[in-house]
Amino acid sequence: MDKTMKQFQEGLIEVEIEAEKFLLARHQLVENDRLRNGNGEALTALRRRARTTKTSIPSPFESIMREIESRPLVKELCGTCGNHDAKENTWLMFPGTDIFAGTPFHAGHTILGGDQAGLDFEAKKLQSYIKEKSFWISEKGVLADKISPGVLRSLVTLTDQPKDEEKE
Repeated sequence: MDKTMKQFQEGLIEVEIEAEKFLLARHQLVENDRLRNGNGEALTALRRRARTTKTSIPSPFESIMREIESRPLVKELCGTCGNHDAKENTWLMFPGTDIFAGTPFHAGHTILGGDQAGLDFEAKKLQSYIKEKSFWISEKGVLADKISPGVLRSLVTLTDQPKDEEKE
């Protein structure tokens, strides 16, 4: 095999590997979004149960200024619990399991809020990675403007198979 064919083959292999990483990251981002949506729905359900919204609970500063003379300076109100009984149990199913656990209301939405923050961070990280990979693939000149997406997708799924021996 001559030198240019070898370089072309190595370049093609490199593009295939990066395209596979790109598609895997996109798939992971879709799964992450599915989890984020479910988590958001659970948080909304807990807010409805406590009859609060993100903006219905006054900020600690507003509470302090309104009640500065009648109450202590620091009064912490949870943005989700509001005046709801924080010790009341609520049932949660933990991700990746079929186990339900009765947890205090405040602990439940705190866990979900922490998970949501982690999922948001992971989504931003994946979006950045996808952007970087698509830019790299674009620089190599193998995106839809030169090669159709179907061909690009087929590059990732190509497998080497040995030639059949000639039958006599």
